[in-house]
Parts: sequence; C-alpha cells; structure tokens
Amino acid sequence: PQAPAARNDIRDCSTDPPYLPPTATNTTARLAALRDTMQTHRVHAYIVPSTDAHMSEYISKRDARLGWLTGFAGSAGTSTVTQDRAAFWTDSRYWIQAERELDCNWELQRTTSIESIVMWILEAVPVGGNISLDPFLFSIATWNSYSQALHGSGRTLLPLETNLVDQVWGDQRPPPSSSEIYILPAAFTGSSWQEKVAGIRQQMEQHVRRPTAVLLSGLEETAWLFNLRGDDIPYNPVFYSYTLLTNTSISLFVNGSRLSAAAQESLRSHCPGPLRVELQEYGQVSAHLRRYTQGTVTVWLGTEYTTYGLYGIIPQEKLLEESYSPVMKAKAVKNAREQELLRAAHVRDAVAVIQYLLWLEKMVPQGQVNEFSGAQHIDALRWAQEHSHGPSFQSISASG
Repeated sequence: PQAPAARNDIRDCSTDPPYLPPTATNTTARLAALRDTMQTHRVHAYIVPSTDAHMSEYISKRDARLGWLTGFAGSAGTSTVTQDRAAFWTDSRYWIQAERELDCNWELQRTTSIESIVMWILEAVPVGGNISLDPFLFSIATWNSYSQALHGSGRTLLPLETNLVDQVWGDQRPPPSSSEIYILPAAFTGSSWQEKVAGIRQQMEQHVRRPTAVLLSGLEETAWLFNLRGDDIPYNPVFYSYTLLTNTSISLFVNGSRLSAAAQESLRSHCPGPLRVELQEYGQVSAHLRRYTQGTVTVWLGTEYTTYGLYGIIPQEKLLEESYSPVMKAKAVKNAREQELLRAAHVRDAVAVIQYLLWLEKMVPQGQVNEFSGAQHIDALRWAQEHSHGPSFQSISASG
C-alpha cells in the first residue's frame, strides 16, 4: 500500500544542528548500544513492537520497550533498527505526536502495514542478512505475515528469545509490579471460579478433538477465570499471569507472593484433587509447556492472545487452534448477576456525567474551565460514585 502523501514534518533534520521540538528524546546512545548488541548476535535488523507477552493493547512501564528506545509515548507503533538506519511506523492517530517525540535518528513512516516494514527491510538489509525479533512479543498471525513476506528474499527471519532491548535497557528498566493481587468479592461475579473451571472442562470433554488442556495467555482470561484482579497495567484490572488448565490439574503461573491472603485462601478452599491450584513462577510457563507437550496431549488455545514464542513450543499435531479460547468466549457471555451489575454501573456513570454537564453549564461562561481541569473534574465525580476503581482509560477531553 502506498504511504499517504508527505506532509511537513515539524522536525528539520537537514540543518546542523537539526531543529527538534523540546519534547524529542535523544536516542543516539540507546541506538548505539542496541547496535553493538545486534552485532554480537549477528543480527542485521531488529524489530521492536509496542505490545507485551500477552498481546495487551495497553502495557506496563516495564514492557514499554518501544517507548524507551524511540522516545515515543503513544500506544501503537513498530520500529526496525539496522546498523545505519532506524525507522518507526505508526498510524494517523500518532503522526503529530511522533514528530514531536522522535529525534532525527528515526525515519517516520506514516503507515502500519507489515508490507511497508518488509519493503524497508529488504532495502536496508543485504541478501544473506538476519532479521530478528523476540517471538514472545509477536502474535502468531504477525509472525506468519513477516515469514511469508520475507520468504524467498534471501534474508532469514530469526526468532531470538534473548530480548536485545532488555539487555541494553539493563538496570534502568522499571521493576516488575509488586502490588497486591486481590479477590473480586462473590457479590460481583455471579459464579465461583470452581464453577467456571467446571464449565471449561465440560467444553473440553464435549469438543470433538477432546483437548487435554487449555492454555490461557490473555491477562483478562486468567483474571476472569479465578475472580482475581490486579493493577499491573494502568486502567486495566489485570496482573501478569498464564494458566494451563488440564482435565485433572490447574497450573497458575504468577508471582505467588503478590496474592493477598484472601486470594490465597480462595484458591485453596474446597479444592481437592483436580480443583487444586498449583502456583508456579510466572517465568516457568515455557519450560512447563515443553514438559507437558512431550506426552499424549492436545492443547487448546486462542491465537489472538497467544504469542508465537509459546505457540512454537507445542508440536503442530498436538495443537487445537481457534481465534479465541473457550475462556474468552465464556467470559463474553454475561450471567444474570453480571448483566444486572453492568446496568447499575452505567446508571452510576450516567449520574457522574450529568453532574459534569451541569457543572460545565455553570463554569464555562465564567471562563474558568480548560480541557485538563474538565477531565480532572469528571474523574473526581466518577471516583465519588460507589464501587469506583477509576476510569477505564485516561479521559479524552476536547472542546471546540
């Protein structure tokens, strides 16, 4: 696809020194360090996405590799770095922001298509070169798109489980979240986690392929299944985890020390035999999956939230692939209690919005409100409502 017609970039990289807005980040040292690491690993081009190992749209500061490398603070983009060039791709929501945050080390590409990224790579990397990425940060579909586009080009797509940005980021990388993982009270769930597990196992038994396990990678899947919540990602009530649910066992991969006493009790109570939850370290999911798939098994997973790194561990003949896991589908069908709670939440939110509109009618004629103070006020009104845990994303406030 053709890129949109060129528009004037606020950066002027033709002057010496170049003109950059004060919001741009100097990335020269970071790129130099990454290129040194790439040479060590014999990598000619390295692709860095904006997502995390769970295909989350919104991520924690610890996973903001693209932001740290480029200086770009938006939620969507891809960068590719070679020894002498670096390019950044993003969609039209972020073109103006990217111009103000990228320095002149970066070529801004106003598109997000993989075809555009691959065309740039073919121009920048000679035949025989290696193009690498972290397979635990790319979806199955995205990996396949790169693989097909590079097929027959004379370049090799090389998965590299050592994340090169993490190596360069080093001690400056934010630590993992240590906040408490808490239980969602029964009054808000409509069904216990044991009932949910039984429902998923029933689906496994009824499926024509008779899968022996379900692998959960999406963070909301594990949170929903066990009625647990966290705040590892701003505006998202989730925590970093994986689950492998089999016919006879449950493995929850999470930092167990973060579970509240009530959460630990919930996972232990009335849970004999096949309902016993085995807590495993978050980082052990790959090793555990390798061991599990050595047996006579079939693993059911949703391709939308599973990375190519995990997917590639499972032999093809032992895979049951669907776009969404049975947990994601079950989560989408709200029980009567959840429906009642959804309606009540919208009523409470409507009260806050009506209070806000009344406040605006009084305050705007006085010239006392701007977009930022308005956003702060509606957030405060929402916080004041019963059961509020904060907004689901940063308020988008605009006028005129």
